[in-house]
Amino acid sequence: MFTFDDFFKRYPQLTVCQQDILSAYELMRNTFANGNKLLLCGNGGSASDCSHISGELLKSFKKKRPVPTEFRNIVGNDVADNLQGALPAISLPEMVGINTAYCNDCDPQYNFAQLVYGLGRPNDALLAISTSGNSKNVNLAATVAKAKKITVIGLTGQSGGMLCAKCDVCIKVPECETFKVQELHLPVYHALCLMLENELFK
Repeated sequence: MFTFDDFFKRYPQLTVCQQDILSAYELMRNTFANGNKLLLCGNGGSASDCSHISGELLKSFKKKRPVPTEFRNIVGNDVADNLQGALPAISLPEMVGINTAYCNDCDPQYNFAQLVYGLGRPNDALLAISTSGNSKNVNLAATVAKAKKITVIGLTGQSGGMLCAKCDVCIKVPECETFKVQELHLPVYHALCLMLENELFK
């Protein structure tokens, strides 16, 4: 069971982010509880983080997630025993076909903005990851998300960059160097995934 006490004993430097982590969790919880989805975007190591996060949400992380009984009754035990409860999370950097097509045919800085425009619906959420907060394609995705009434959650370094002003909540970990920011992003998003699993798969 995830607890903030244990988390901040292991990562005391993240205590300054406690309220923003909790606020981000609440926004994500409400998104999923209302039947909406999470989109994720970022570049480089942050793109890999998008994949990691979606993986933790789309299958069991720490606890069993049996499928609902009514679904089990439809598909039967053999199928149901091999499925796990899932939270709909789409890692935009992994959409290689459309990303490469768009970057070849159009201004590549708008690649994530196009995907948010095409896939996002009101009351979905976007987790926008940028160590500096200044990645142009991530900022453009956030701009489109706000226009479509999509909740925007930022995960950045200490300054928050330009992205911070576009977010409903921005978790700014207390580091500036890229690799140090990335080292702190992982425990933050693991905490979010654990809290979501504990709450939504009781």
